[in-house]
Amino acid sequence: MRNLLTNPTFGRLYLAQIVSLAGTGLMTVALGLLAYRLAGDSAAQILGTALAVKMVAYVVMAPVMRAWLARLSPTRVLVGADLTRTAMAACLPWVEHTWQVYLLIFALQAASATFTPTFSATLAHVVGDEDDYTAAVSASRAAYDLEALLSPLLAAALLTVWSYSTLFACTAVGFVCSALLVRTSGLHHTHPTSPTTATFVDRLGSGVRIMFAHRVLRRILWANLAVAAATAVVFVGTVVYVRADLHGSDSTVAVALAVFGGGSLVATLLVPVLSRRVGVATVLLTGAGTCAVGLAGAAWWLAARPSAAALLPTWVVLGAATSMVNTTVPRLIRERTPTTVRDDVFAAQFSLSHAGFLLTYSIAGWGPAVVGSAATVGVVAVLAAVATGFATWTGRAATADESASSPARLAISPLR
Repeated sequence: MRNLLTNPTFGRLYLAQIVSLAGTGLMTVALGLLAYRLAGDSAAQILGTALAVKMVAYVVMAPVMRAWLARLSPTRVLVGADLTRTAMAACLPWVEHTWQVYLLIFALQAASATFTPTFSATLAHVVGDEDDYTAAVSASRAAYDLEALLSPLLAAALLTVWSYSTLFACTAVGFVCSALLVRTSGLHHTHPTSPTTATFVDRLGSGVRIMFAHRVLRRILWANLAVAAATAVVFVGTVVYVRADLHGSDSTVAVALAVFGGGSLVATLLVPVLSRRVGVATVLLTGAGTCAVGLAGAAWWLAARPSAAALLPTWVVLGAATSMVNTTVPRLIRERTPTTVRDDVFAAQFSLSHAGFLLTYSIAGWGPAVVGSAATVGVVAVLAAVATGFATWTGRAATADESASSPARLAISPLR
């Protein structure tokens, strides 16, 4: 941890992440207000479509952009992604048609699908010590949790002085500051470009092929699905459960989302300690299993007698469980993949994890209207339990393979 605090490259990269996340949070609020200006009471349709566009961009564009930009240094990739997001955010206040919103959102999220996995892979190169790296990932996750809690408050404060279009300008400023911090971080000295002669087609699917080919990485894919199940129930279903099933107020909705973020933040801070005591893989599987248990509990109280007293602690548990998985996945990838293909695997992880969100968001969104809230959460709980079971079984098989061969890292041939 001491080395992490004295690492100037990590410090600037982390600050770049914070300011870019703050900008993204402001844009989320501004986008909702823009949608209302364009469509009035039909704004939810625009936002729902924009969310779908965002997920498609994440799933499709992460491996595409990684393959396309593989020959560039991480510094150029990160700065280019930030400048692209700056341009897209600056254009949003001027749109007059919904199709323009979708086009700009797709371009902006494609840039985010380039920035985020590259940033994750870069941390694995910048921070050498395993414990320091776990702390770095925990700090990165904490930034996401704090953004979810603080960005709406910052947006509310700014809206008392300026119009919502100013939030887009603040978003653009955040991305510019992020680009400047990356450019001056010294990253190009610590992580030079790795030359490659592989074709675009070979690079395009390399990370996905690697993740499916090795048991230890397939375990991550199953754990991702458990996290997607829990996250979808919270972010898609909370407003329905609170308003329709519990007959609660808007403030109760906000409190429920806040306690989920609080549980996630606490777990993020505890993961480095837990990883040292019980191991990274155990923390990962415990988090996935807790997602399934928490969802089963939510299904039970929805079917029995819904109450806010039961919902809030359940949401704390789900927040902690998702954070346990999200914080340990990068360390497992770093431990188990050689540097020659690590960036490809991080891009594949980003893409495939969001493919799980596409599935679970659809179930959580459409299920209550078809079979009711309790049955929907029950279905998602079963999905999380099955995913945890496969993650556990896959992990045991991978451990057996490692015991037989004892490799330090996966035997993966780099692309030529």
